[in-house]
Amino acid sequence: MTNVEKLFHENHTAAPEAKQEPATAPAGKSPTGKRLKLFAGLFLTAAVLGGGYYAYDTMVLSKHATTDNAYVGADLAQVTPLVSGPVREVLADDTRHVKRGDVLVRLDDTDFKIALTRSEAALAAARANVGKARIDLSRRQALAASGSVSGDELTTAQNAAATAAANLRAAEASKQQAQVDLDRTVLRAPIDGVVSERQVQVGQRVQAGTPLMVVVPLQSAYVDANFKEVQLAHVHPGQQVRLTSDLYGGGVVYDGRVIGFAGGTGAAFAVVPAQNATGNWIKVVQRLPVRIALNTKELAAHPLQVGLTMNVDVKVAN
Repeated sequence: MTNVEKLFHENHTAAPEAKQEPATAPAGKSPTGKRLKLFAGLFLTAAVLGGGYYAYDTMVLSKHATTDNAYVGADLAQVTPLVSGPVREVLADDTRHVKRGDVLVRLDDTDFKIALTRSEAALAAARANVGKARIDLSRRQALAASGSVSGDELTTAQNAAATAAANLRAAEASKQQAQVDLDRTVLRAPIDGVVSERQVQVGQRVQAGTPLMVVVPLQSAYVDANFKEVQLAHVHPGQQVRLTSDLYGGGVVYDGRVIGFAGGTGAAFAVVPAQNATGNWIKVVQRLPVRIALNTKELAAHPLQVGLTMNVDVKVAN
């Protein structure tokens, strides 16, 4: 057998190679099943959250009216002079705590002292004239019985006595006015509180009615809470309120009480009120200020300044 025949024989008698089977993919979850389980989980989570919120709304929110649109306020006392004059002395500055009656400002009282002296002199002269007129009248009355004094002369004496008495009363009033004007050169604190907005300097000439400073009664501060109108159906005067301030944080809680409601919304009392009857109209939920009184002892322990923000929680149901 030749070499060519051997090669041909080997090629045709060799065992055929085994066919390779395609690899089988590993067993796993169906993509459709994954999506169904994901959607089911999301639906279950939403149902739980919705049920929890409904329960919270029913058990908690429906019994409370809350807002953080609330600010501390107080009835400020303006210090204004009732007479005009140059400022001689300023005894109070911003942030100073003052008591009612403390001297805040002194005006130059030189002119007022002179006016008081003149009024006292005029009063003394008026008293002398009254005395003389009364003596003249009594003499003429004594002589009128005997006919030594005519009726016209007696009438003149009576009129002179009446005029002197009227002049005396006018002189007394002028003296009192001069004394009052002199006293008004000393400006005192009208209430207890903290001095703020000082606008006066020594040497400045001030006119009557010019604001010089204000006294803030922090011990009688209150809170104006601006609730949405949809929150006020069950809010009434006398209800208990819990308040916290950003100044002290949630660790300091104030106990308050609803006093009443403002006469109108903030928009109604705005400088430029909304003109809802003209143009295109869009409904906007309005806010109504609710006045809340604070506990004076708590205010003394943790003072609040005017304008600070508060978080308010009114308990509208037990």
